[in-house]
Amino acid sequence: LRMLQVKLIVTGDDFGYCPRRNQGIVDCFLAGAISNVSLLVNGSAAADAAKLARRYNIPIGLHANLSEGSPVCEVLKTNSSLLNQHGFFHGKMGFRTALSKGLLKMSEVKQELKAQVELFHDLTGHLPPHMDGHQHVHVLPEVRHVFAEVLEEYGIKYTRVPIEPGLHNCEWIPPSLMDFYLGVEEDSFNTVDVFTRHGIRWPDIYIGLSTMGRNMSVSNIWSAIDAAILDFTSKAPTAPTPRSRTVTIELMVHPGYPSVPPVGGCGEGPDDFSQSWERLHELQTLIKPELQSHYKTRNVQLCSFKDL
Repeated sequence: LRMLQVKLIVTGDDFGYCPRRNQGIVDCFLAGAISNVSLLVNGSAAADAAKLARRYNIPIGLHANLSEGSPVCEVLKTNSSLLNQHGFFHGKMGFRTALSKGLLKMSEVKQELKAQVELFHDLTGHLPPHMDGHQHVHVLPEVRHVFAEVLEEYGIKYTRVPIEPGLHNCEWIPPSLMDFYLGVEEDSFNTVDVFTRHGIRWPDIYIGLSTMGRNMSVSNIWSAIDAAILDFTSKAPTAPTPRSRTVTIELMVHPGYPSVPPVGGCGEGPDDFSQSWERLHELQTLIKPELQSHYKTRNVQLCSFKDL
C-alpha cells in the first residue's frame, strides 16, 4: 500500500443550505480539512455560498436536489408531479414512494435538473465539474437515465456512485438507516452501466455512509479508507503501468454549525439533521491535526474533481 498514491476528494455536501452551514464548510476548507464542496442551488444561502467559493477559491460542484424544499424551475413551482400537496418536493422517502408508484414525470425531472445546472452557472460563472444527488436521488430507477443525459448534454464529467466497501460490516448503523443505505447501494449497482454508457466518470472508491454524523471519528475515517483501498487493490488487475499506482477516493462529509430555525433549508426551513450537534461533530473531527498528519504519512493528497 505504501507505493500507492491516493487522491482524496473530501466533499462538503449541502453548501448553501444556511449561513451557518456555509461558515462551517468554509472554516473546514481553510483548515485544509475538505477540498471540494457540493452546492444546493435551491438552498436559502446558495448565492452567499457561491460568493464564498469564489472568494476563497473553493472547488465547487452541484448537489442536485429533487427531494427537499422547492424547485428552482419557475414552471414547476406551481403545478408539477415533483410536488406534494403542500407545494414542496416529496421528501427523501416520499420521492422514492412517488417514483415507485409511477407518479413522477421524467420530463419534469429533466427540466428541473437542467434549471439547477443553469442556476449553478448563473451563481458561480461556470458549469459544475461534478454533479451528484442530494439524498442520493440521482441513482434511482428512471432518474438515473435522465440524470446521465443532463450530465452528457452539459459535458459534466464526474458524478458520485455511493457504493461503499465495508458498509455491511458497520454494526453501529441502526437497522432502519441500514435498510435505506442498502437500497442506495442496490440502486447504485444498477446505475453503473447507465453512467458508463454516457461516458460519465466517478472516483474509484466512495466513503461517507459509514462515517456520517455521530459515527464520524478519526479512526473510523481511517479504517474506512484503509479497508476500501485494500478491497480495491485486491480486485484491481496488477498492470505494470503508473496509472495503477493511483487510487481516487471521494469522502462525503456534512460539516457545519447547527442550523437555527427558521433560517436555512431549501424553502421549508432546516431539517433535524442540520439542526443537530452531529454537523458540528463532523466539523470538529475533520479539522483534527491527527487526521491531517495521517494523510501526509500515508501519501494521501487532498484534491478536487478537476485534479483527477
